[in-house]
Amino acid sequence: MQRRQFTQSTALIGLLVLAAHQQARALSLGDLTEGDASQGIKVALEKGALAAVALLGKTDGFLGNPKVRIPLPGYLEDASKLLKMTGQGKRVDELVTSMNRAAEAAVPMGRDVLVGAVKSMSVTDAKNILSGGDNSVTQFFAEKTRSPLGEKFLPIVTKATEKVGLANQYNRVAGKAAGIGLVKSEDANIQRYVTGKSLDGLYTIIGEEERKIRQDPVGTGSAILKKVFGALK
Repeated sequence: MQRRQFTQSTALIGLLVLAAHQQARALSLGDLTEGDASQGIKVALEKGALAAVALLGKTDGFLGNPKVRIPLPGYLEDASKLLKMTGQGKRVDELVTSMNRAAEAAVPMGRDVLVGAVKSMSVTDAKNILSGGDNSVTQFFAEKTRSPLGEKFLPIVTKATEKVGLANQYNRVAGKAAGIGLVKSEDANIQRYVTGKSLDGLYTIIGEEERKIRQDPVGTGSAILKKVFGALK
């Protein structure tokens, strides 16, 4: 009787040790439920999107950040150097500043659209992002939000760039340059050019913020992020 109890106790202890070991070991991607994976991605993307809006939607968010600062496109950037040599540098600088200020004013208007895209994402979207490469987040947001955000940003950008007299001149010069292949056709209108660059910059910073979460999920203080992204380590 005692031997059987001893055997049962030993077996119980063995099961407890095994269970503790399994609990303590790092989760693998295969251990995650679809619900966990989806929730983790949603939390990460919402955090990344809100952080990007906060970083870019303020004075010098674009102008002071070389990663997203909006320059004059192609040939016009080169031409601006000649204008500066002829004493027109101040006006060129005003135009570039107004372009970046327009982007900084537009970005906060995208907050609700970005959060809405995250909340409505499918399990398939989450899986693609979780197992995707460095640009998977950018691709997701571009696909889901570029069109509606473009519609929101364009009027704000138009209003901001109209304050600078060079904006209309830009459109005339860029239109001619586009006609001979010196400027891309989509860059020939300053309002649309700045809108497009604003979106590019926004997606770039969202991607960077999401990568930070992947690299240090524990540092976020979120249990679900630690669980999901810790499984990818």
